Amino acid sequence: MERRESLKETIHIYHTNDLHSHFENWPRIRGFLKKRKRWHEEAGESVFIFDIGDYVDRSHPMTEGTLGKGNIALLNEAGYDAVTIGNNEGITLPREGLDILYENALFPVALANLFYDSGERPKWAAPSCLFDLPNGMKMGITGATAFFSGAYEQLGWKLSPPVEELNAQVKELSKEADIIVILSHLGIHEDERIAHEIPEADVVLGAHTHHLLHEGKEVDGTLLAAAGRFGYYVGHVMIEVDTETKQIIAKKARVYKTAEELSAPVDEQMEIDKYIKEGKQSLSQPVISLPAPLSSDWFAPSQLPGILCEGLREWCGADGAFLNAGLLLGGLESGTVTKYDIHKVLPHPINPCLIELSGTELREILKQTTDDKWPHMVIKGLGFRGQVMGRFVYDRLGIDMDRYLFTIDGIEIENDKLYKLATVDMFAYGQFFPQIYRAPVKNHFMPEFLRDVMEWKLLHLDFHLEE
Repeated sequence: MERRESLKETIHIYHTNDLHSHFENWPRIRGFLKKRKRWHEEAGESVFIFDIGDYVDRSHPMTEGTLGKGNIALLNEAGYDAVTIGNNEGITLPREGLDILYENALFPVALANLFYDSGERPKWAAPSCLFDLPNGMKMGITGATAFFSGAYEQLGWKLSPPVEELNAQVKELSKEADIIVILSHLGIHEDERIAHEIPEADVVLGAHTHHLLHEGKEVDGTLLAAAGRFGYYVGHVMIEVDTETKQIIAKKARVYKTAEELSAPVDEQMEIDKYIKEGKQSLSQPVISLPAPLSSDWFAPSQLPGILCEGLREWCGADGAFLNAGLLLGGLESGTVTKYDIHKVLPHPINPCLIELSGTELREILKQTTDDKWPHMVIKGLGFRGQVMGRFVYDRLGIDMDRYLFTIDGIEIENDKLYKLATVDMFAYGQFFPQIYRAPVKNHFMPEFLRDVMEWKLLHLDFHLEE
């Protein structure tokens, strides 16, 4: 008897990750995804669009003004089929903000490892989802977000270890699903671990570490795929299946470079500008009227960094404070200052941080801040949305390197005494200052950002200021 040739079909998955509200790339991405979805559906092929988290970033005024809901409307419009969350959705929004972020979403949020501190799963998050394909096969998806357990707990959430949670979800999905896809906002190393430890996973769509896999990467039979950051690329995974045996025949991945391979709509710049205008409008509430402008300079003494540093010390209840002037992206003009103006100056999702240190440790940190390498150092990541570190600014901290004298409020720092230092949390996460990074007592103020401290300080400012 002649053997009948098997019926083959390709399932298409398009994926984005770590867009971080870079809407300057969004018009091309949305147009491309809608076109491709229509194209595959007209050809009778199954097609899905997933986002792997950090689509929301409060550094963009539209995202800040809508607390991310404007972003979700854009995902709806583009026809996304499912998403997971990144740490920007998870810990830069207050708990009540995340709880309502997806209330108008037209897609499920696949998120297996997030719980309320009571142990219940939030109603807006599904630990897994099952999609029925027209060819009779089933595709299961699950997702997880990065294990920043301390930050989540401070906001009233609870995380379970992501790989263990994914393993449990995949074991359940494999009872019904013919194809299993994991949405992983965990980073490339954890994705590789998933491939080693969860053999049932067919595809892992990655994020968080902003890695780019041009043609994917196969690890122990699992295909890893990722599309970099900021919408510079869109990912595309193709899964070829035998619809009779319901088996996967082949898997491959590629990416499309947004600037070169995705066509621009005719009104591209108008749309990009519209998102800024919407944000400006939603943040138009006046905060204060300034009788004179407040200057900001990355490399020379100026007013606004000093005001923020003083406010940081007061907010945290510290003995002294320091920060880098590069955090301030501009000054404030005289007259009415709005929430938009403050956001524009301090767009970072960076929190105040209070650290307890010995006098010996504090002296060493202050000595390190005098190094000439800092002002022009380019900084990437850690929530920083500026360009360079800038000069260090101090409040109640004194440094006299000629006499090797370090003081707090004019009194010499004692080696064995404990002090409370206020600074920004990027120094607690990054290894700029080992003594801060290793400090056992660190209190992160969440969900407040530096701009909240600035707004509070401006409202309590004594306007008898001198240049």
